[in-house]
Amino acid sequence: MADEHDWVRIERTFDASIELVWRMWTEPTLFSGWYGPKGFSVPVAEMDLKVGGTRKICMEMKAPDRTMTMWFTGIYREISAPHRLRYTESMCDPDGNILKPEAMGMPEGTPEFTEVIVDLSERDGRTVMVMTHVGVPAGTAGEGGWNQAFEKLSDALVRA
Repeated sequence: MADEHDWVRIERTFDASIELVWRMWTEPTLFSGWYGPKGFSVPVAEMDLKVGGTRKICMEMKAPDRTMTMWFTGIYREISAPHRLRYTESMCDPDGNILKPEAMGMPEGTPEFTEVIVDLSERDGRTVMVMTHVGVPAGTAGEGGWNQAFEKLSDALVRA
């Protein structure tokens, strides 16, 4: 596993209650409204929100000449509402079978399993979110995708 300083770690502060930010991460309909980089939608978000429960997410981008679809699955490892969410994440096929990253065109050495940790806290009536994606190196496309998703999350919170 990479050194912790190589992991993606993003901190954002939102003008929203901790309960609403928590729901954005844990309710499939709300999650589908913001997750993924710009241009991507989430047609499938299945979440069995309990420790040991599984999640399966489909991100999709439609272009004039083709549709790009990416599936991810994982297992919830820790759920401490509304403060901490921790789950594994792997690429998978539509049935939830885990795929090797290389088979999906990812660089050699990309880990098969990563872990997402979301910590939420309240400060001055706002919610501070710290998201760490263990196994995804800082400065990569993965970090860029998260930053785009969090811009979408910020917009979704304003509309909520």
